[in-house]
Amino acid sequence: MSAVTLTALALTGCSASGPSSTTSDDPAADVPFGPSTPAAAGPLDSVTWMLGGEPTTLDADIDATTADDTVLANVCDRLMQVQPDLSLGEGIAESAEWIDDTHVVFTIRQGAEFHDGSPLTTDDVLWSMQRHAAEGAAESDEYGNVVDMQKTGDNEITVTTSQPDAIFVQAMAGDGGIVWNPRVIEAEGDKFGKPGSASACSGPYEVTSWDAGAQLTITKAANYWNPDRAGLVDEIVFRWADESAIVNSLTTGEAQGAFLENAAGAKAFLASDSVGVFQGPSTNAWVLESTAKGALTDERLRQALSLSLNREGIAQSAFGGLAEPWKTPVGAGAWGYEQDAFQAAYDALEGAPAEPSDDDIAAAKALVDEAGAPADPIVVASNGSSAHNVIANALVDAASKIGLSAEILTVPAVQYGDLYSDEALRNQADLWPDEYYISKNDPIGFYKNGKSDAGVNFVGFSDTEYDALVAEGYAATDDAERAEIAIKLQQKWVDHAVWLPVVATPATLVMSNDVTGVPSSAAFIYYPWAADLGSTEG
Repeated sequence: MSAVTLTALALTGCSASGPSSTTSDDPAADVPFGPSTPAAAGPLDSVTWMLGGEPTTLDADIDATTADDTVLANVCDRLMQVQPDLSLGEGIAESAEWIDDTHVVFTIRQGAEFHDGSPLTTDDVLWSMQRHAAEGAAESDEYGNVVDMQKTGDNEITVTTSQPDAIFVQAMAGDGGIVWNPRVIEAEGDKFGKPGSASACSGPYEVTSWDAGAQLTITKAANYWNPDRAGLVDEIVFRWADESAIVNSLTTGEAQGAFLENAAGAKAFLASDSVGVFQGPSTNAWVLESTAKGALTDERLRQALSLSLNREGIAQSAFGGLAEPWKTPVGAGAWGYEQDAFQAAYDALEGAPAEPSDDDIAAAKALVDEAGAPADPIVVASNGSSAHNVIANALVDAASKIGLSAEILTVPAVQYGDLYSDEALRNQADLWPDEYYISKNDPIGFYKNGKSDAGVNFVGFSDTEYDALVAEGYAATDDAERAEIAIKLQQKWVDHAVWLPVVATPATLVMSNDVTGVPSSAAFIYYPWAADLGSTEG
């Protein structure tokens, strides 16, 4: 009988511990890096927090954007809980224990209550897991190896998997582990998750108003079951705006904080006396995702573009040195174990240089000559934001240096997310830049995206050995063995340039000097960060 290992992410020795390109003369080098900001000293009545966009739904089984999750992290408890250092902690489940290779038992804590005052039961947890696992649910892929889930005691749920699954318990700290109130969801019907619907969760805060198009307010829940996490701020008012408006709101004091989706927005505050900039570990990386449009289904052209892309220029131009040129499609925050092995493998990778050398350009030209330049220009999509435009233009420039032509297709920001779901829209472009992240501090949780049947493997990469390695990785419960498999998958991904890695982006927080306490890592997407927020003054 072996308990699940709760691995902590070491904050030293990782390449993403800060942009390596900065120097002592660069203000970005002075940005504090770590999992959390200093602890709060006192309570506050209200705080205004900015989002990069309005939440789309608060039903994570339909969708979960970054804005959705930034709110839901404070509203909904999960079976397990991501910690500020991206390690794994307890949630509604007091423990998760593998009793053999294919059976894990979750012990459900007693005494928790939903926001409507009703008790949170083991039956409610099982219902929630079954809803997440249902065909078509947004989180169903997290249950891909699950063959059975049963209540096996008053406070126990036993999950049976088709094979050992080293990632499943970690996944229960993400949206696939949210515990819902079935009675609320059934009563709300199609209204659930939309403005005005009732809360179906048990977290330290609950949504008390959502004025569509304007703002959303969460209020400290009455009699939260965990008094140590009850929160110091009575209410948080979420507003949303584009990057420049977020900067203005913090500059004028209309808002007190924001977790930035684009680290470049923090440049305005590097010399501020009233607003601080903080960065922390994350799994986030900007990538160029390839499509099945045509030209880039030939991996030689993908490899050529990867060799000729100036990632250092992008890190400086788009992010002001607050991002780092990166060789892989997932950030170092995913290295939750065996960090030395991952670091050594990362350092040895070739094919995605920070700045292309003459030899890189020559190799890229040779690949283009071998593959043949397509008759039509390569099309890269952009939503018009500064970061997307810089990356798109860098791709056009890279193509021009190796005998390819490329052009930019502007997709309206409101439609840009549809590139993932609308095949007709997606295949108007050969590739598009986006920031991608995972909820787990394990690279296997990302590299499943390269399987031949993966939903986001849009370019149609297919490799039977790769597929087998993913299955082996999930089955490898020994950390050293799993790291070795993940490193092989990483090598294959970069060799085949499934997506083109661009830069790694540490989580970036901008916050008024009047407030403190929240994590500065990517944990804010799943961890109840508002419960740590408070005044800097006692």
